[in-house]
Amino acid sequence: MTTFTDPQTGTRVMQITDHPSINHPVYFLESSFTPDGSKILFTSYRTGAAQLFIAGFPDGETEQLTFGDPVHAYSAAIRGERVFFVRGNEIWLIRLDTRAEQRIAVFDGQLGEVAPDAQGDWLVAAIKTSSGSGLVCGRSDGTQWKLIPFPRTVIHPQFHPLEPGWIEFAGDPAPRMHRVRRDGSGLECLYQHGNDEFVVHETFLGNTGDLVFTVWPYRLCRMSWETRDIRLISEGNAWHITPNSAGTQVLCDTNHPDRGIWLIDVHTGKWRQVCESKSGNRGTQWSKSCYALAEDFAAARAANPNHLSWMETPADTVYGPQWTHPHPAFSNDERRITFTSDRSGDPQVYVADLLC
Repeated sequence: MTTFTDPQTGTRVMQITDHPSINHPVYFLESSFTPDGSKILFTSYRTGAAQLFIAGFPDGETEQLTFGDPVHAYSAAIRGERVFFVRGNEIWLIRLDTRAEQRIAVFDGQLGEVAPDAQGDWLVAAIKTSSGSGLVCGRSDGTQWKLIPFPRTVIHPQFHPLEPGWIEFAGDPAPRMHRVRRDGSGLECLYQHGNDEFVVHETFLGNTGDLVFTVWPYRLCRMSWETRDIRLISEGNAWHITPNSAGTQVLCDTNHPDRGIWLIDVHTGKWRQVCESKSGNRGTQWSKSCYALAEDFAAARAANPNHLSWMETPADTVYGPQWTHPHPAFSNDERRITFTSDRSGDPQVYVADLLC
């Protein structure tokens, strides 16, 4: 591990990986740290395809967790000793204590990342099949799985932290924010808007039950789950956003311009810089304030036919590659963050302290 001081803020930053391949933490809606903070889960292509690895923190050894067919690079989520992930058209788990793997469910279609509820009892994932798109939802013991259809591509489904019978998800591209009950009832759009309003990266505002989202690149907003009232949190180019558990702070990276990684106070709207990212931040659409047009989508799909959405593709597209984006996320104790940076030429996993 290499440690250095961020020149802008004095924050201690640790480089966790150094292999000349693509390496990145799990997706920013999940923590990459194990619950006790002693290990960091990450994806690496060092064997030639995406597999899950785990590194002792701060100075432990690195171990490969998954083998064989590649995993979905951003699909992993930790719940206790269980790591849920997607491999092809299947949802799996691997236990961190025994390294035993278990296949949970198999589907006829392409899956996005798997999102567990807080306890890991229920799972949800986006799916695209030959007949359409939607979500698949079921129990982590392999029972009660069902398909919930949706007329457009679905990405980033998440369980409500206080009412896990509800799922929020994104329709790709617009209108973006929707919800549905896990039994398939109650489907509704939460906010009607067109492609010229670039709503993105919505998630739950910690345990408040409200939603937080970016209107790229202008502002960060909060939506009441009950009334759908939308309030401004702060002006600025908050990009990928991750709230703390109390919903009092939002961690974000920035782009166009890249001003580094920041914490935003939800009540005052004030920004405090954590560190630089020095990531490539690629994707031509991020220089605009609208969604990509149909021809952009068609070109991205033609270049990457095996991926669920243009936002998930690893090759150069209007929205990526994703591993050039910092995607900051909190540790479970919220004393540190993980992020990705390709400042050295290859994407690597970094940890920054929030103690200073």
